[in-house]
Formats: sequence, structure tokens, C-alpha cells
Amino acid sequence: MSAADLTDDLVAQLLPAFISEANEQVAAIEDLLLQLEGDPGNRELLGALFRCAHTVKGSAGMFGLDRVVGFTHHVESLLDLLREGELTLTPEIGTLLLKSNDVIRDLVAAAQEPDTAEAAQARDALVQRLRAAAGAAASAAASATPTASPVPVPAAGERHFHVDVRFGTDTFRHGMDPMAILRYVGGLGRLDGLSFARDQVPPLASLDPESCHLAYRFDLHSEGGPEQIDHAFAFVRDDCDLQVSEQLPQPTQVAQVAQVAQDAAAPAVPAPQAAAPAATARPRDASAGVADDGGFIRVHANRLDEVINLLGELVVAGAGASMLARQTRQRSLIEANQQITRLIEGIRNSTLKLRMVPIGETFARFRRVVRDTAAELGKDVALELVGGDTELDKAVVERIADPLMHLVRNALDHGLETPEQRLAAGKPAQGRLTLSACHESGSILIRIVDDGRGIQRDKVLQRAWQRGLLEQGVVPSDDEIVNLIFAPGFSTAETVTKLSGRGVGMDVVRSNIEQLRGSVVISSEPGQGSCIEIRLPLTLAIIDGFLVGVGASRFIFPLDAVVEVIAGNAGQAALDAQGRGCVDLRGQLLPVVDLRRLYALDAAAVDRGSVVVVRSGARRFGVLVDSLLGQHQTVIKPLGRLLGSLRGISGSSILGTGEVALIVDIDALGQLAAGARNPLAAGRRADTPETLLPASMDPALAGEPR
Repeated sequence: MSAADLTDDLVAQLLPAFISEANEQVAAIEDLLLQLEGDPGNRELLGALFRCAHTVKGSAGMFGLDRVVGFTHHVESLLDLLREGELTLTPEIGTLLLKSNDVIRDLVAAAQEPDTAEAAQARDALVQRLRAAAGAAASAAASATPTASPVPVPAAGERHFHVDVRFGTDTFRHGMDPMAILRYVGGLGRLDGLSFARDQVPPLASLDPESCHLAYRFDLHSEGGPEQIDHAFAFVRDDCDLQVSEQLPQPTQVAQVAQVAQDAAAPAVPAPQAAAPAATARPRDASAGVADDGGFIRVHANRLDEVINLLGELVVAGAGASMLARQTRQRSLIEANQQITRLIEGIRNSTLKLRMVPIGETFARFRRVVRDTAAELGKDVALELVGGDTELDKAVVERIADPLMHLVRNALDHGLETPEQRLAAGKPAQGRLTLSACHESGSILIRIVDDGRGIQRDKVLQRAWQRGLLEQGVVPSDDEIVNLIFAPGFSTAETVTKLSGRGVGMDVVRSNIEQLRGSVVISSEPGQGSCIEIRLPLTLAIIDGFLVGVGASRFIFPLDAVVEVIAGNAGQAALDAQGRGCVDLRGQLLPVVDLRRLYALDAAAVDRGSVVVVRSGARRFGVLVDSLLGQHQTVIKPLGRLLGSLRGISGSSILGTGEVALIVDIDALGQLAAGARNPLAAGRRADTPETLLPASMDPALAGEPR
């Protein structure tokens, strides 16, 4: 295999890592631009913004991605003017930079794909706008300076390094490309005096094409320190002799530059005594940019998922071993299994933490969405993000992004009014949209709150009558009317736009959230706004559960939702045909539900059952069970298609005995305990019995017209 083939293979292996890191930098650029809209003169943010673009350009240069380098160079030039204070960040420039950042993201994604004429034309148009914005600053500077300086003036804080590097003969064999490293270094600043050592190359007759005989030297002018040069050669440190020395400016050179500047009637240059500190007056602030990930190891998600699956099998096997140990009644064996169980639990907790990520990264995406959508709709909206450090499973974060996107755009389109409408209603011209997240009862609670017009119940009711979702004239409760917006194909928009009107969205939102074993609830006050609450499990893999028995069946409650257990109190409940009723709990009525009647289990009632008191949000209710089997580490398995929509059940688990236990959906079971009916079935006759069929099998629950 030739050196070129080795290089191509290495690029193919490292390119995914570059794309991932470049996407992080692009996301950071967008976030910094949105932060700068509220503080356009923040020098730390402007410096971090420039460094992000500079990093993308330099990394792309190592891989020979000329389109990325070429376009990002123009963005970098404009950012440099902003960073140096020669140009002020205006909303127009901010919009231009956001569009340019989108182009960089597309170029990174299509790194190995051929360019298209349309894409090239769009980039050229943006380049002209970037040049025009930068040219305005240059023109202003030129008009203030009557005579151009014939000697280049170094930028404030710029340092001069001399680099001499000699590569080892095995560099090519190890898959390294010295020229790619040189291109990367060129992105760190300005290169001068590049030369190659010809004396290192042997005669052609004895030249081995797979051996490296390259040595070169150059001068680098950059604001960074020598550590950035060491970083560029990090992969070849064992295969090269690298010497880096910093060249300090001579006093005569500083005086010459100052004299030229004076002759040109430019702003005064500091005296030689003040020139030395200027080089260190602006240290590189790494904390202002993207967080240093030197303490992190990137692991492919599939490998982590494989570890989680094996851990689940280990939990099941450990539960089976513990049960067998108890059956032997050998104390030493039982204690040994208890120790193994504790270790498995520790491994489980540590492994699951690897999948936990803050939801703030997902929330941050909506800054741009709110900005662009509000501008498109002619609305003034302030976005507030709360609880961004709340952590949950990475799989949940990825799958909740699209439902959140639809809900945010829906609030902007339907909920919030235009400034004129808000002023006429006695509200501030600027609307407010809040995204918040917090942990509650072992789950995560996400709220989307706006101070808009709220849900217009009369309009929703009229549209439900027109679509046949309700019988003409039937008026359900306010909450049931609000929940009608989850019906398939339902929309109150008068015209079809890019954002709404086709009746596609809210039913899909609820379906996607329920697939994550979550729930969504809407509350609205006319004229005051709306609040959408989404409850999601923290993880989709393993939870701590509380195992109970009803006859021969086994059920598991999430342990965080269990409040207390009342033994021998089940016989006091007066139940209806669906197994719903109430019991007296310390002088207060507690709604209860009997799993035996609810799911028509073929099991005789016991004399002294128990009540498991669980919590769903701020509501508490009881579940009647026959036996209490204690805490149980639960590996969550999905239900099959036939039972996938079974109300009150969110999943299943395999016990150590090989039995299957059903995992209870606390929120859905709480609605059954309270006797809640599906709002789409509100128009059915009173004598029609309510069933517990899955939604896919019950037309009323599926939202079909009756």
C-alpha cells in the first residue's frame, strides 16, 4: 500500500471525528451570535466567536476541504473586524453571519460530496455580502487615514514564531501527511518564509517512495501561543524533531512602525516601553469558547447501547442467582449474592450516568428557531430557557427534539400575538415564551409556557363539530375541548401556511411522547396564555421498581412514584364495574383502582389485600394489589404490537424466575383511577360502556369520527 493510500485511509477514518467536532463549533457559533444580540459589544463573546470559526477553518485545511476553508475565510475576516472593534455587530450583520453559519454547516455535512451549481451560486452571493460588510469597515478606516502605511503594522497581541521541523523516515508508514499538518498550521495565522531542506532528500536511485525525507521551516504570525503549534504536531511527535522559538520584536522595528504610523496620521502607536506588555494584554481565553474536551473520551453510541443491553441481561441473571441463593438457605451464599447485587447496582448506576446529558443543548437550538420564526411572522418574542442543566437519557433527548420543535413553532404561530394585537389587549408589545425543565417524582417535567391569547375554545369546538369529532351540539368540559387539538388532522388555521393549516402535528407529538412512555397535558387561560407539560422517564433502559402481585400476574411500579404502602386496607374500597373507587386514608378520600377488575384478570379476590399509594405529578391515588414483593431492579423491555397501546402499561420486564412483569404507566393509570374519559369519546351515549382496548383497536380512542 502506498503512502497516498495510507493517507486516504487515515482521512476516511478521521473525517467523521472532524465532522462531529466541526458541528459542535458551528453550534457554538450560532449560540454565541444569539447571545451577542443582547450584548453586541461583549469582547469575550466576540473573541470566542472568532476562535470557533478559526478552528473550523484550520481543521478543514488539514483534510483538504477547500470549500469549507475558502468560505469560512470570508466569515473569519468579518469576525476579525468585529473582534477588533473596527465594525459594530448590527442585527443585519448578525442575520448575515447566521446564514453564513448555516452554509458552513452544510459544507461540513457534504464534505466528500461534489459541489452543485446552485450551492456555489448561493455561497458566492453570501461571499459578496460578507465582503461588502467588511468593505464598509475598510472604507471607513481608509477615509479616516489620508495616507496608507507602506509597512504592515502587526495586529495587537500578535506573536512571531520560528518553526523548524524534521520528519522521521517512518512518517508515511504511520499514515501521517506532513503537508496536511502544514495546511492546518496555516490556518492558525500567517505563514512567512516557508522553505524545504533539500539536503535531506537522498539521490533518486536510492530513494524509497514509502520513506519520508521531508524537513521544512517557516515563520508563523499568530495571536496564540506555542501550545497551538505543539497541538498541530501532536500526532507525529514521535516521528519528528520539532523546534519552536518565539522571535521578539526588535526596538528599532517597533520604533519604525510607530514612525510610519505617525507619518500616515494614523492613531498613535504605543511607545516601545508599552509595546512589550501589549503582546500579553489579550491572553487566549479558552473558557469563552467551546468547552475544552480534553478530559472526555468519545465513544460511539452503538457501543454504549451494547453495554447497556449486556448490563440489562446481567441484572436479570443476578436477580435469578439471588432467588436461587435464598432457596438454598445457605447464609454464606446469600451474603455473597447480596454483595454481587450491590456491585451490579453500582455498575448499573454508573453506566446509566454515561447516557445522561443535559437538556440545555436541545433547548439552545430553539434560540434560532424563535428568532427566525418570530421575524417571519412579524412578532416580537423573548425566549427564556430555565433548567438547562437538567439531565436525562440521551435517547430521550434525541427523540424529544422534534416534538418540542413543533410545540414551540405552534406557540409562536397560534399562541403569541403580534405587537399591535398585544398592545390593543393591554399587554407588553414583546411576547414571552419560556422553556423549562426539572426533575419531579423520578421523571423529567418539561414546560412550554407562553403569555399569548390562549386556546380559543369556541373555535376549537366549532371545528370539532365540523369534522365530526363530536356530535353537533355536544359541549364537553373545557379540559376535554382543549385536548381535542390532539385529534388526527385537527387544525384551527383558516389558511395553509408553511407553519400550520394542514392538521399534521399535535397528534404526532402526543404519539411520539407516548412512545417514550411519557405524557403531555395542556392547560390554557383565554387571553393569558397556555402551558404545555410533558412528563418523560429519565431513562429508557433500567429503573428501580416496586414489584407487586395480583393473583399469578406481576406488576412493577417505578419506585420513585411510590409514596407509601397500606397493608390490609384493600377490603374497605367500594368499587364500580371498572375497578375504580375510593378508600379512606387518614380522614381523606383517596381514589383507587383495582388491577384485577381493570384488566379482567382471572384471579380470585384475596381477603387482605394492600393499597400501594403512588404519585402522578401533584395527584395521589391508590392501587389495590394482592401481595407486596419488594424492590426490584427493572430492565425495561418494549411491549409487542398487540399490547403496545394498552392503557396504563408502559413496558415489561423479565424477572429472575423467567416470569414477565408489566411496568405500570403511573400517569395513564392515574387518569383511569380518577375516571377520566378520552375527550374524543365525549360525544358517545351515556349507556355505552368504556373499554380498555388499545387505541389502535378502539375507534373512539383512535380519534375517528363517530
